[in-house]
Amino acid sequence: MLTGLDPAVLSSVLARALRHGGDFADVFFENRLTQTFRYQDGRVLEATTTVTLGAGVRVVVGERAGYAFSDDLEPAALLRAAEAASLIARDPNARAGRIADLSPVRAPERYAAHPDEPADAQRYVDLLARADVAARRYDPRVADVNAFITDELQYVQIATSDGRLVTDRRPLVTLGVQVVAREGAQRENGYLGDGGRTSIDVFDERTPESIAQSAARVATSKLGAREAPAGEMPVVIGSGSGGVLLHEAVGHGLEADFNRKGTSLYSGRVGERVASDLVTITDDGDLPCERGTVAIDDEGEPGASKVLVENGVLRGYMQDKLNARLMGTTSTGSGRRQSFRVPPQPRMCNTSMLDGTSSYDEIIGSIDRGFLATSFAGGQVEISKGDFVFMVAEGYLIEGGKVTAPVRGATLVGNGPDVMTRVTMVAGDGRLANRSYTCGKGGQHVPVGVGIPTVKLSSCTVGGTGRG
Repeated sequence: MLTGLDPAVLSSVLARALRHGGDFADVFFENRLTQTFRYQDGRVLEATTTVTLGAGVRVVVGERAGYAFSDDLEPAALLRAAEAASLIARDPNARAGRIADLSPVRAPERYAAHPDEPADAQRYVDLLARADVAARRYDPRVADVNAFITDELQYVQIATSDGRLVTDRRPLVTLGVQVVAREGAQRENGYLGDGGRTSIDVFDERTPESIAQSAARVATSKLGAREAPAGEMPVVIGSGSGGVLLHEAVGHGLEADFNRKGTSLYSGRVGERVASDLVTITDDGDLPCERGTVAIDDEGEPGASKVLVENGVLRGYMQDKLNARLMGTTSTGSGRRQSFRVPPQPRMCNTSMLDGTSSYDEIIGSIDRGFLATSFAGGQVEISKGDFVFMVAEGYLIEGGKVTAPVRGATLVGNGPDVMTRVTMVAGDGRLANRSYTCGKGGQHVPVGVGIPTVKLSSCTVGGTGRG
């Protein structure tokens, strides 16, 4: 597998990119091999191998950025891409850019071992067949099982006009199982995905059977479940997967581009109280083997750990190089992109809330009547206002200080910044969810991690058709 381009070629491309002036330029090379298998109705439905290979060139002049890419890696083609990016960003008043000598930088070690070549096809199929059998054995009401596995190895190389030259070797595996359970005319779904920046050996420990059984449990628990209550009530967000709420309702509002442009409710509020003093939120790109981890981001910066909110006070934003320079600060290693075909944006990596001092039992026991949301199935957020609507994938009633009946058809409705002020208890059971989360922004999708401890909200609006 090609792991990078010749440094002399990269230097020439950077020089061409800045020939018409500019503040900085970079070249992003990518070579990614992805194996995907899908299994349905007891047979292999799809088996594909995808190669993503090419390079993108970016030129930045003030707030303007020119970007062009090529899937032809011949020097002449790369120089044409550099010229195009230069002309897109061109400013007649810009000074000619300067190019520093490229100096190789070693990326930190953040991933588990992964072989250079994909495993034998039969091994992938066997994992999926085991998941299928386990889901169907879990409950006779399981009607359909769809399973997939992806095994990816990506090489990236970033060369920058300030002299940085760094290569990263990124593995990423995912095994997902979707289960449909049926009872009479009622059909319910359950999904669970697992994996991380490792190899398929991880499924020797986090087995396909356990993944499939969890998906089947979610699907079957909603058969005969009560209708979700409706109204304002205390809400508990479950640990791990409940972090989707944190990611969507708060995390996007802390990305630098929204704040530089003044379109986030958090714009200009660094140093101000934005949440309960029980809330500390971090975004970490350096956690070993996690799905959202990047040893280096897609601009060549280390994927660092950053505190965004500390004891309720806003401390900073997730920065890429462009927005950091315009905001007078430094990158936080948050520049990420879907592929070489698109420029980077400030993005989350592994976003979570730190532990508190309460216990799960104390939180549940403090509620006479409320709602527990343990995982979410998607939703919508308006960044400029912070308003959100989330569909609950797995939820339960809390009655008399105990978790009782499962419910279906629930949504959570609220405002992200407002909800963070309503946090009254935080447990010490925080964890990242081992799920296959992918975050979308600006038409790009990147793998991320989410996490949260068990959290009590004093009140939140639950949408449903049952009695509150």
